[in-house]
Amino acid sequence: MRFRSIILAGFGVMALSACAKQEEVAAAPPPPPGSVAGSTAADRDGDGIIDGYYSADGIYHANYTPPPPPPPPEPTRLGERG
Repeated sequence: MRFRSIILAGFGVMALSACAKQEEVAAAPPPPPGSVAGSTAADRDGDGIIDGYYSADGIYHANYTPPPPPPPPEPTRLGERG
């Protein structure tokens, strides 16, 4: 008798769980510029500027800023006006 009531209660729970409403989850905001979709922005030094991002596999990728070009060479003192 006890076994039958446990099975009946299990079927009742399964039937009622099909009627439960699914909550809609808000879409994630777009990733910051320079990062990969599905990643999380990272501010490692706490200055409020994004320093890099963590990809979905948990690896940190720093935002790469190319170094400035070298300065132009100094004009030579040799020549017509030197």
